[in-house]
Amino acid sequence: MRLADHLYSTIGSVRSQLFFVEKVQQARMGEIVRVVFPDGRELEGEVLKIDHETVLVQIFGDCSGMDRKSSTIIFSDNLKQTPLSPRMLNRIYNGSFRPMDDKPLFVPDKWQPATGYPMNPTKRGRPQEFIETGLSSIDGLNTLVKGQKLPVFSCAGLPAKEIVGRILRNSRMSGNQADFAVIFIALGLTHHEYSFYMRTLEQMSSNFVAFINLAEDSVVERLLAPRFGLTTAEYLAYEKGMDTLVIIADITNYCDALRELSMAREELPGRRGYPGYMYSDLASLFERAGRVTGLPGSVTMLPVITMPEDDITHPIPDLTGYITEGQIVLSRELHQQGIFPPVDILPSLSRLMQKGIGKGVTRADHREVANRLYAYYARGIDLRGLEAIVGREGLSEGDRIVLDFADAFEGEFVHQDQRRCIDETLDCGLELLSRFTHTSENIV
Repeated sequence: MRLADHLYSTIGSVRSQLFFVEKVQQARMGEIVRVVFPDGRELEGEVLKIDHETVLVQIFGDCSGMDRKSSTIIFSDNLKQTPLSPRMLNRIYNGSFRPMDDKPLFVPDKWQPATGYPMNPTKRGRPQEFIETGLSSIDGLNTLVKGQKLPVFSCAGLPAKEIVGRILRNSRMSGNQADFAVIFIALGLTHHEYSFYMRTLEQMSSNFVAFINLAEDSVVERLLAPRFGLTTAEYLAYEKGMDTLVIIADITNYCDALRELSMAREELPGRRGYPGYMYSDLASLFERAGRVTGLPGSVTMLPVITMPEDDITHPIPDLTGYITEGQIVLSRELHQQGIFPPVDILPSLSRLMQKGIGKGVTRADHREVANRLYAYYARGIDLRGLEAIVGREGLSEGDRIVLDFADAFEGEFVHQDQRRCIDETLDCGLELLSRFTHTSENIV
């Protein structure tokens, strides 16, 4: 029966963290509800589906001990809100924005919907300037530009989390580092991954805000955490004038949660069982990156996608490629050779690289060095196929020099043990070019 306005005790069937509330007169999609257990314990939930007077609700947390007849549901008539304040910096939260660092939640200066507000297309500024990751394969050849969306395509077993850890610790920007912050969103972590990232966050020297969702946490929290993180980034960027780098690991876990909830809603599946609206859902995240004309801050996004079955045509990387501006592709072959980070240079691309390099930003010779490195390395990869057929002795002296360059490029430029600033990256590239190209005029 209905006890009061927006308060019900008409719980129908319960399926793990999903349950149905019957005879509901007022509800809306995404509405936040409170579940009051018989012992007085309360949990939050979200409306997933409305079918006439029956509402499907997902609980954020453990709903063991629920008594259908004695528990009550309170509909708040509100969507999920994000607490915002500069005091959120250098803190760790879970997927429901509850602190995980044994400190109380800050007093918010304002609240804002986690879904954010759409950016006015006429006010969207062009990405420009670059963010230094400390990795030569990105900074030198696939430069990350402020306001860009640049995904990392990984495969199972490759060191994606170690690369994310390096970028977390080493990312920098020109100018005042106090105006730069990393927003780290980790989704569906195992305990091993959780321990690794917690150690990494302890070593952070720049400002950060972390949202951690564990594998056993609610799948709804897995969908909420990126929205909390992006709302936080937008607040710091457009209201506090900071440049923010949003790292999301792993988008594949996000899409799997989206598929799980779609199945709970009994929606018709699309490709590989994923919902047909996955493209628009991913776009609602990725398109929140950018710059606003007239405002100093920026939101840059670096999502990590683990490609199922190493298949770049899988719906998740395929749809991501349509929305984003390039990709960083990791190579299993380079990883097996002990090269870190195992970035496959030839299929990797930053479409906005030209906007973030050059005189006054990186260095005047950046474009020339990158072009020459790419050209020589591409020639070396082609010659490896020919070498497998005719042998090294069947190649000309100039071709053998190019093969040596390709090996040295992977072992000395792509592979790195220490952080490199952009000058060190370009100097390393110039040293390789001078060592291998001055002996042969017909190397290209």
